[in-house]
Amino acid sequence: MTSTPLRILTVLPLYGGSLPIGRYCVRALRALGHTVECFEAPEFHGAFRALKEQRIAADRLVALENGFLQLVAQTVLAKVEHFEPDLVLALAQAPLSRQALQRLRRDKVPTAMWFVEDYQVFPYWKAFARLYDAFAVIQKEPFFGLLEELDQRNALYLPLAADPDFHRPLDIPRELSAVDQRRYGSDLSFLGAGYPNRLVAFRQFLSLDFKIWGNDWPTHGPLTPLLQRPGERITPEEAVKIFNAAKINLNLHSSVKAEPLVTGGDFVNPRTFELASCQAFQLVDRRGLLAELFTDRELAVFEDMEGLRDAIRHYMAHPEERLAMSRLARERVLREHTYQHRMTTLLEFLQQRLGLGAIRTKGEPGVSAPLPDDSPLAVLSPDLRAQVDALLHDLDLRPTVRFEDLIWTIRQRQGTLSELETALLFLDEWRKQYGGGR
Repeated sequence: MTSTPLRILTVLPLYGGSLPIGRYCVRALRALGHTVECFEAPEFHGAFRALKEQRIAADRLVALENGFLQLVAQTVLAKVEHFEPDLVLALAQAPLSRQALQRLRRDKVPTAMWFVEDYQVFPYWKAFARLYDAFAVIQKEPFFGLLEELDQRNALYLPLAADPDFHRPLDIPRELSAVDQRRYGSDLSFLGAGYPNRLVAFRQFLSLDFKIWGNDWPTHGPLTPLLQRPGERITPEEAVKIFNAAKINLNLHSSVKAEPLVTGGDFVNPRTFELASCQAFQLVDRRGLLAELFTDRELAVFEDMEGLRDAIRHYMAHPEERLAMSRLARERVLREHTYQHRMTTLLEFLQQRLGLGAIRTKGEPGVSAPLPDDSPLAVLSPDLRAQVDALLHDLDLRPTVRFEDLIWTIRQRQGTLSELETALLFLDEWRKQYGGGR
C-alpha cells in the first residue's frame, strides 16, 4: 500500500505506564516513513506535581488541577495549529480535554486514542471515548459493546507490543557486565507495581533467590527483604538489564483485589511482549487473549499458584528448555508483535474508517521516486536531486516526502546546518514570499 507519508502529532501522558509506550509508537511511526512530532506532556509534570504540594483546600486544589490541565490541552491545540497534522494520536491519560477534542473535531483534525489500560480499573474512558474519531483498546467484548453504547463505532482491538531494537538480548559481558549480573541477576525476578494479588502471591517465594523491582510496594512487610530499591520507578533501560539477567522472570498480571491471586483476565500486559522480545524466559499467567498472540511452545504459562510453583521447580532444573522457549518467543515478536506492526494496523484501520492516507514502508536509500509536479524538489537537477536523496536517507525520510515535511524535519534538527539544508530553508522562504506557499 502506498501513499504520501502522514504528519502525525503524538500526545504523551504526563507520566505513567503508557508514557514509554508512546515513545515506542513515535519511533515506530518514524521508521514507517511518517513525519512525527511529539507533544512532551511530561515536561509539564513537575508543575502539576507542585500543585499537590501546596497547603490549600482540597476543592481549591481540584479546581487548580483542572485549570492546569486545560492549559496543557490548549498548548496541544497550539501545537496542532503550528504542525498541521494529518492525525493526532493520543496515548492513555494524554492531557486532551473534552473541549480540546471537540475543537479538533470541529476543525476536522482526525484523532485516535490508544487506550492501553484495563477499562474496568480505569473508567475515565467513558467521558472521552466518543470524542475521538477512533479508539484502539487492548480488550475485546464486552468493551466493544460498551463503546458502541457511547456511540464510538470505530473501536479497534490493538494488543500491546515490543520495540525489538530496544527490548533485545544483551551481549555478555559487553552490555551486561559481571557487576550488572550480580546487581540485577537472580533465580527469580519480578518487575512491576505492588498490586494486592502480588503482595499475597509472592510471599510463597520468600525462601528463594527472588528479587522484586518496581514502585508502590510496602516498605515494611514480609516482602521487604526481596525489594530492590523499594519505591523507586525503574527506567526502561534498566528493565532490559533486569529481564536479561534473571533466570526466570515472573509475569503475574495485576489485580486490585487480593483474591484470586491468578485472575485469568483478558488483556495481555506490555511486560509479556517486552520479555519475549528480550529473549528472556518468563512464567506468565494464562490470559483470555494470550492464545491469539503466543503458543505454549513460546511462553510457559501457569493457571494457578500450584502450577506456578511446579513450573519454577521444573524450569530451574531445565535451562535448555528455558533457552529454546525464549528464542521462539522473540521470533514470534519479530514476526507479529512489534510497535511497527501495531502502528501499521492502526493506520490501515484509520484509512478504512476515516479515509486517512495509507501507510507505507521505508524506502531504500538513494532511490529517486516521482514527485508531484508542484513540489519545489521536482525542478532540481539530477545532481542536486541525488544530494537531496542522500539527505532524505540521513533524515530517515521517504524519497517522495512532501517538501513541507522535509523542511519541518530540518528545522527540528540540532547543530550546524549543512549547505544543502541552508539552501532548502532559503528555498522554502522564497517559496512563501513569491510562490504562494503556506
